[in-house]
Amino acid sequence: MFTTVRLFLVVGVSLTVGLSAALAERKYGPGVTDTEIKIGQTMPYSGPASAYGTIGKAEAAYFAKINAEGGINGRKISFISLDDAYSPPRTVEQTRRLVEHDEVLLLFSSLGTATNSAVHKYLNARKVPQLFVASADGKFDDPEHYPWTMGWIPTQEIETAAYARYILEARPVPKIAVLYQNDDFGKDYLKWFKAALGQRAAELIIAAASYETSDPTVDSQVVSLKASGADVFVNLSTPKAAAQAIRKVSDIGWRPLHILVGASRSLAAVLRPAGLEKSVGIITGAYLKDPTDLTWKDDPGMNQWLAWMDQYYPEGDHADYNNVLGYAYAQTLVQVLRQCGDELTRENVMRQAANLKSFHLQVLLPGIEINTSPIDFRPVKQLQLQRFDGKKWALFGPVMGQ
Repeated sequence: MFTTVRLFLVVGVSLTVGLSAALAERKYGPGVTDTEIKIGQTMPYSGPASAYGTIGKAEAAYFAKINAEGGINGRKISFISLDDAYSPPRTVEQTRRLVEHDEVLLLFSSLGTATNSAVHKYLNARKVPQLFVASADGKFDDPEHYPWTMGWIPTQEIETAAYARYILEARPVPKIAVLYQNDDFGKDYLKWFKAALGQRAAELIIAAASYETSDPTVDSQVVSLKASGADVFVNLSTPKAAAQAIRKVSDIGWRPLHILVGASRSLAAVLRPAGLEKSVGIITGAYLKDPTDLTWKDDPGMNQWLAWMDQYYPEGDHADYNNVLGYAYAQTLVQVLRQCGDELTRENVMRQAANLKSFHLQVLLPGIEINTSPIDFRPVKQLQLQRFDGKKWALFGPVMGQ
């Protein structure tokens, strides 16, 4: 009898120790269970920047693929993407709902500079990851002051440096006119563009005009910029205004060297509405393979993207660069979550996001890889220039950046 009881106690202790060890291995933050990882996002599905809404739809489609394949370590992604209409007050409202009501693990790839700026301090104060912000603003790459926020795409500093370098090579004494959005997006791009031109900025930029996102058109701004006599036009606009500006530049017979901000490079959302024939010669920056470029017609990575689009996002436009971008954002988050293993806490999410080493996405341009560290919160730091030839974007020049 004594022996039997003793054996029972030993087994009981062993089971208890085993259970405790198993539980110790699993650490969950808000929004995580044995079967689910809850992720939040704000995206402009309506309003002046609704062309970007396809990014959120593409990300949802990629997570659907991951869930169909069994999820991440057996957990399905529950993706809650809310419309903020590109309005900072609405972003604040929706973000608070995601954090305080839905209790998501993290915010992922929310779009916009002004919109993300509106919740930047709030999310850091709450210690909620603001991960892979869909903005080029360098303020989202500041681990010392905002350790819970990380960008993804090349910064405005990197992008505008490439444009300034090209302009000065193509036009040694350029006369530059700038159109910019009158918010954090446009003002910060203009600031970095001036910094890239250096001491000559005041001399070389002979005209600048801003617009509000609520403006029905930017026609009057474009007309005034042409009247300045500029031979270089730097178009720092989001898709709707960018398309209007491209069309107006052509319609009034202005033939400047036309630089287009990378955020509006989409053939589907910008160049096609503007008119492909009116977009010939425009130059922008790129870091992802463009789906309209026949260079990639036999590329394994782009063929995988096409197959995924056909199966999981058939209503998406194959010509829209933003659908490649959403796919790349989502792939990067999946890698971070896989690295987290069973320690799905907000703290470990940020540790793993800051520990991406030579991570290669097949839709990134050759020579560009993702690397992060505790002091480097900008995953993609390089780009290459491309020129529109009337049918597609054509890459040229070297890969530039850090």
